[in-house]
Amino acid sequence: MGKRRAGREVLRSLSKKQKRHLREFGEEHPFYDKFAGCLVVLLLLLLHSCFRFQSENSDKSSAESDSETELEQVSVYHKLLATLKTSPESESEEEEDESESEEARESETEMDSDGFQETGEADGGEEDKDDVQEPEEGKSNPFLSLTVTAKEMTEQTFGQKQPGDADPSCDPGHGVIEEFTDVKHESEFSLETNFMEEESGDRTDSNPSQAFSGDPFKQHMDKELEEKEVEKITTLPKSSSQSKWPRLGQLTFSSTLDKHKPLKADKEVDMKQLYLHKPLESTWPKVNKHFVSLVNKESDPPFTPLQRELFCIMNTYRDLFYPERNALTNGEEIRHAYCLHALNHVLKANAQVLSNNAKRRDQKPGTDSDDYRDQGLTRPKVLMLVPFRECALRIVHTFISLLEVNDKRKIDVSNKKRFKGEFGSDPEEKPPNLKRPEDYEAVFAGNIDDHFRIGVAILQKSMRLYAPFYSSDIIIASPLGMRTVIGAEGEKKRDFDFLSSIEVLIIDQADIYLMQNWEHVLHLMKHINQLPLESHGVDFSRVRMLNLNNWSKYYRQTLLFSALQDPQINSIFNKHCFNYVGQVAVRNVPLSGSISHVVVQLPHVFRRLEAESLPSVIETRFRFFIDKVLPEYRDAIMSHTLIYVPSYFDYVRLRNYFKKEDLNFTHICEYTKKAGVCRARRFFLKGEKQFLLFTERFHFYKRYTIKGIRNLIFYELPTYSHFYSEICNMMKATDSGVDATWTCTVLYSKYDAQKLAAVVGIDRTAQMLQSKKDVHLFVTGE
Repeated sequence: MGKRRAGREVLRSLSKKQKRHLREFGEEHPFYDKFAGCLVVLLLLLLHSCFRFQSENSDKSSAESDSETELEQVSVYHKLLATLKTSPESESEEEEDESESEEARESETEMDSDGFQETGEADGGEEDKDDVQEPEEGKSNPFLSLTVTAKEMTEQTFGQKQPGDADPSCDPGHGVIEEFTDVKHESEFSLETNFMEEESGDRTDSNPSQAFSGDPFKQHMDKELEEKEVEKITTLPKSSSQSKWPRLGQLTFSSTLDKHKPLKADKEVDMKQLYLHKPLESTWPKVNKHFVSLVNKESDPPFTPLQRELFCIMNTYRDLFYPERNALTNGEEIRHAYCLHALNHVLKANAQVLSNNAKRRDQKPGTDSDDYRDQGLTRPKVLMLVPFRECALRIVHTFISLLEVNDKRKIDVSNKKRFKGEFGSDPEEKPPNLKRPEDYEAVFAGNIDDHFRIGVAILQKSMRLYAPFYSSDIIIASPLGMRTVIGAEGEKKRDFDFLSSIEVLIIDQADIYLMQNWEHVLHLMKHINQLPLESHGVDFSRVRMLNLNNWSKYYRQTLLFSALQDPQINSIFNKHCFNYVGQVAVRNVPLSGSISHVVVQLPHVFRRLEAESLPSVIETRFRFFIDKVLPEYRDAIMSHTLIYVPSYFDYVRLRNYFKKEDLNFTHICEYTKKAGVCRARRFFLKGEKQFLLFTERFHFYKRYTIKGIRNLIFYELPTYSHFYSEICNMMKATDSGVDATWTCTVLYSKYDAQKLAAVVGIDRTAQMLQSKKDVHLFVTGE
């Protein structure tokens, strides 16, 4: 027991320095490896047992040969031990590593507080190639493999690990090596072997037609599409109509089937008309009371105006795209609304299965009926895609609050302590002197690890965290977490059958995935609602016909929330959503744009480039820049020029071109090391480097203030409109600057209409797209 208890305390005993090493290198430093001692003991035991085995089974020989063999074994034995001991030289090297890490932390603190590091590197020369750390995928780590082997050997020697024990291999710093799944509570949460509790009052077999006559869940899932209707959905274009709601604004309703008409906004909501599952009717007003009190203090409605209109659309099982999510203002409101909808869907689906289990148990043997088709080909019904572990933590906490009727009736949550340890955050890890914008603090709050996935099973009054995917009702994951389990074509170990029967897909904060890796989202959409390759023990007599016909994607509801409108996000909604009920998209246009928030008075020159097609924009922009824009800034007078590049691929192309032309420049991207960032900022501020190539992803993740900007070039309009005003306002951070010499140049094409409208407003955008000429603006900000 003492050995297992010591293993559980491994992560808790790590210092800040050790945790920082985990984050930077993906493994624990060998000097601090807690398994090293166990590994030495195990090797001793193995060598000793091998020696005894050989000595007992060897042929009888002379005493002289036996003594020589023993001496050989002892010498090899001690040589192996010598390699495992820590030498004084290695200890001194470790002390040097500690001092270097301390210096790096001090330089980071100075850089964060002052905006740049004055001292920089000792050499002060050209940038080293090591300053840019390119991402490496699929590269094995020998020490990490050694750690896993040691862990497995210690488990075999000292006993198996308990389900609730902490596992260093699941730590975000290590990456997911061996994923933990709860197999202990499999029978308790099985839908096949459980029945509806009589005292719960959820059984609906007394009069199902009355109970579900107006239930949106029953209406949506029990609808049987015809082949003609499916053919219409796949081949015919969608018909759309416009409507304006009080809170959401301009809505676009689209559907292939003509019989579905636009909705009307409800001014008041009757909880009974929403057909919420029984516990949610009483718990939702309590859970949502905080948000309601902020909006409406006079009355006490169950929803805020935004939640009411969003849930009105969600509850009809239409697809929804809401591009105005804001982490500062309405982010948590929206999260609570879709958590209510997802939990309501799962509780109704499971209640239907449990009720039918009781009916089948009571019926006579040999009686077959198709009335009990209530399941999909696999159990998972809801997939929630969120960017960080902190988001998953808040979702699970919301689920628990919605299921607990009162303080006396607490629900049983398995593996709750483990979940808090892996998805929670340590407040001490965040440096206290960081000064970042409020929206940055809201987005990057808590645990921001982006590689995770967890299955959640809900059965009546209990919740099971870390459930195996094929025993889960809800899967909460990041795009990267899904990508690693789905795998790629040709890989031996890959699995995506659990996505075959997803009925509700929720993609929250979709704009952040543009900054992570949008390819992971596209990869997921290609593998969702596909026929499974294996049966996974399903009872085909209980599977709905829509799943057997491979029509799951026509019934799947997709809820898409983003902070902006982007062509890539729009393509997900337009090309990967086939809901037969139809779609609703919020299409409000910006009136003023973020240029009104620029407080620095400087001329804004918008230079239009003409591209024949969307694929040719990349090449056209590059040629336009090097032929017409860059020559104007080659003169030494146009020093301190920052070039803002949203795309990393464009950044690499420009960097290579600048090196080829031997231009005096420096560069900062998301893979640049801290020392390289400090040096580049110092060179740019002092004028030693004329150009600074600056990527959008670096600004998104760091938000450093770049001092010394006098000339600004937006190689492409920023993805986030408020980044435009933030970068322009960095010019005021320079003390020695003359306002008259500041310039700002923006490159755009007709395919950048959405981004342009978010920066300059819809009216100016229409004029600029019609004129086909360069536009000079001199805007006085707020």
